[in-house]
This record gives sequence, C-alpha cells and structure tokens, in this order.
Amino acid sequence: MRRSANDAASKTAAARVRLDEAIGPLPEWDLTTLYKGMDDPAVGDDLYKAETEALAFDAAYKGRLEAMARGARAAADLAEAVVRFEKLEDLLGRLASYAGLVYAGDTTDAARVKFYGDIQEKITAISSHLLFFTLELNRIEDALIDQAVADPSLARYRPWLEDIRKDKPFQLDDRIEQLFHEKNMTGRAAWNRLFDETMASLRFEIDGEKMPLEPALNLLQDAAEDNRRKASEALAATFRENLRTFALVTNTLAKDKEISDRWRGFEDVADSRHLANRVEREVVDALVEAVRASYPALSHRYYRLKARWFGKEALPHWDRNAPLPKVEQRTIPWTDARDTVLAAYAGFSPELADIARRFFDERWIDAPVRPGKAPGAFAHPTVPSAHPFVLLNYQGKPRDVMILAHELGHGVHQVLAGPNGALMAPTPLTLAETASVFGEMLTFKSVLQATTDPVQKKALIASKIEDMINTVVRQIAFYSFERKIHTQRRNGELTADDISAAWMSVQGESLGPAIELKPGYETFWAYIPHFIHSPF
Repeated sequence: MRRSANDAASKTAAARVRLDEAIGPLPEWDLTTLYKGMDDPAVGDDLYKAETEALAFDAAYKGRLEAMARGARAAADLAEAVVRFEKLEDLLGRLASYAGLVYAGDTTDAARVKFYGDIQEKITAISSHLLFFTLELNRIEDALIDQAVADPSLARYRPWLEDIRKDKPFQLDDRIEQLFHEKNMTGRAAWNRLFDETMASLRFEIDGEKMPLEPALNLLQDAAEDNRRKASEALAATFRENLRTFALVTNTLAKDKEISDRWRGFEDVADSRHLANRVEREVVDALVEAVRASYPALSHRYYRLKARWFGKEALPHWDRNAPLPKVEQRTIPWTDARDTVLAAYAGFSPELADIARRFFDERWIDAPVRPGKAPGAFAHPTVPSAHPFVLLNYQGKPRDVMILAHELGHGVHQVLAGPNGALMAPTPLTLAETASVFGEMLTFKSVLQATTDPVQKKALIASKIEDMINTVVRQIAFYSFERKIHTQRRNGELTADDISAAWMSVQGESLGPAIELKPGYETFWAYIPHFIHSPF
C-alpha cells in the first residue's frame, strides 16, 4: 500500500511538471507602480498625508455643507469640496488596493496578513473622518442640489451626486453610521478574512499528493473520469472536515446582514444588493422566474445530451464540466492564450487590443498557481491614478483562456473608465459583468471561426454552452440558494446539514435528472466565495 501511494504521488508530481513545461513561464504582477514593497516609506508617508488631509477636510466641511449649498458660491464651494474628497478617495484607494493585492498573492503569509490587517485598520480610522460627507450631501434639499449641478463647476459630478442620493432612504444617523463603519473591521471584514485564509490553507489529498484548491478543482476537467472522481471525493472530504467553520461563517454573515438590513429598513433579504447593483427588485424577480422556468429547456436538456455522448443515462456530478469523450485534450501554452485573446480583441477593435496588450507587456497580470494564493480570478481596478491588475490561476485548460478573456474584459473596461475619476469610475456588478462577458464572447467567436476540425468544433461549442449555463443557470441557482439561507437564518441558526440540504435542493432543480448528485456534493457550497464576499 505504501509503495502504491508513493507511486501515485510520483505520477501526480510528474504530471504537474509536464503541465508546467507545456504551459511555459507565467507572468507575476509588478505592484511597484503602486508601492515598491510593504516596507516602502511611501506607504507610511501616504498614510500620514491621508490622515492629515482627512482631518483638515473634516474641520473644513463637517456641519457646513447645507449652508454652503444655500450660499452665493454654492456650486463652486461644493465642487471644491467634492474635488478634495475625490483626491482623498484615490489616495486611500491606492493604499487599500496595494494591501489587498499583496494579500491576495499569499493569504497564508503572516507578514502579508499583518500588513493587510494594519492597512485596513488605519484606512478605516482615517475614512471615519470622511463619512459625514455623503451623509450631509444627501440631507441637502433636492432643489438646491439640482441648482448647484446646473453650474459648470459642479456639473461633471452630477452622475455621482444622483447615484449617492439613491442611498438616502436607507442611511442612518451619523453616529450610527460611524459605528457600523468602524465595527466592520471586527465584523463582516473579519469573517471574510477568516473564510479566505481558511480556504487558502486547505489541502486536498489526491493520489498521495496534497494540493491547494485550484489544482484540485482543475482535475474536475481532466480527461480521465477516475481523476475527476478522485478530485471530487477529495474536495468533499476536506470540505466535510471543515464544514463547522464554514457553517459558522455563513450563519454569522447572514445574521450580520439581517441586522444591517433591519436597521436600514430594507424589506427583502436581497434589497441591499439590488440597490448596490442599481437594479430594481422586480427586474431581478422576473429574471429569476424566467430562468427557472427555462431550466428544462436549457440545462436539463443539455445534460441529457451530454450523458448520451458519454453513453450513460445520467452523469455523476464530477462529470458535469468534463471534456467530451474521445476528443484530444491539449494544454494551451500561456503565449498561445495571450495571442488568442489579443487577436480576438483586435478583430473587434485595435484600440481594445492595445489596452489589453498593456496587461501583458507591463506586468499587470499574476497568473501562476501558488500555495496560499487567492483562488479563482479577478480584475482589480485599483484607482484611476494607477491602473488595474488581473489575478488568474492559469492551468492551460480551454476554460482558462476564456477566463483570461473575461478578466481582461473587466480590465479594459476599468482602464477606459479611469478618466471618469475615483468617484465615477466604479460601476455596479450588472454593468461590470457586461464588459467581461463581452470580452469572453469575442474570444470564443474568434476561436470558433478558426476551428475547422468538426470534432474540435463540437467540443468547443459544448464547452461554451456549459460556460453559459454556469453564467446564467448556475448563478440563478446560487441566488435561489442564498434566498433560502438568508430567509431561514431569520428564524434561527442553521446547521451545516440545513445549509447542505438547501444547496442540494437548488442544485437538483437547476441541473436536472441527468446529473446525479453523488454523496459528498452536499458540501460544495462551502467553497463559493461570492456567498461570503458579495451575497446575492
């Protein structure tokens, strides 16, 4: 048994070496455009500058905005205040972005964890002196604001002023807002960190090798069914061992959100997210109803077809994203992935491709899989005075190319939005995801057009259908799951079994009878970061 386990581990390690060789060198981001390092004196200098300016801003404007809005120079005075506020937001955003990116690079490194925590704590303290600004702006009469933004000096900020006023019905007294703001460090933010650091530290034993989350998940797309099964079982075993922690995190964050929603006056469990996304509840409800009604015609129908391709009545859940049988699998080198995405972008717009190329040429991408690194992928806009960064965990699969295209869609959008300034460059998720899926579809259509082998073309189309099911059907199932959890949590704490039962109910409904949810799958809710970081 010992020799067999050692042989399996050696084979797995050798396969990892071959994969790395096939992929080629991967870029790591250069964060020195923000700061030269955690010990860069500029970090301390900027913290001191931000604190000094925040205190001066507080002294200059707190309690005076309404009087300014009624004054003879209302537009000019308010514009001056908004410009100062925007510069502070950019400076604080630079510090926060750098700390967050350093932390994402290795969430298990003690020095990085401390740096991230310390910067968060200092920014929270500094920004507490700025909290009054949007609260007081929202207390100014609409007529006075409308009159002020009609003046050219303030007109540029009209969209931002109109946007923050959407929050007006749900804002609380200043002292309560400050308490919520300061307690976040030891509340939601702390539980988010616990989730991230726990997930990054988990190891999944497959054929004698203990691997982090991303390589384990990657095996669910392996060509060999036995590898997919082993990966699924290893994931389930480790999740199960840690389920008490994940259930506690889920319960605590759901209760934390219920308290905040109740104080602010939100009626529905998802209303605060709808407000943040600037979308009406009725629109989301209609979307959910339409997609759920279409499950049989979409996901159920496709998975029946896929099961037939595999010669089965039903597929075990670990085969849901499996590559099609008897289709040659190729590891895609990083240079090929880069060239594919840039060519696709250039086919639509040379300007788009030129912006995307900067991410490669100027080292704005961190692509390798590393122990402790944040799982998944994201594009971080940082601040307009800098530029975005993209995090990937690239492993040479066709889906990894599409993820690269997706995140570059975000990144290009963020670059183009930068000139709007720190207050107006950010976008709600509803708009942000439009840009990323657009970039992804550009790339898919370009690759499909260049593919002539009918077998490979069929596999490519199947993979894209699965991606679209994951983008639409799976996300609606996630939303339905969260509704169950947050609604049930209002009646008391949920056990891990309660959460797992809710997960299985929505997954069974969305995937349909052609996907067999084997024992262990009930734990898979535990690793989804969106449930923790951005519910609904």
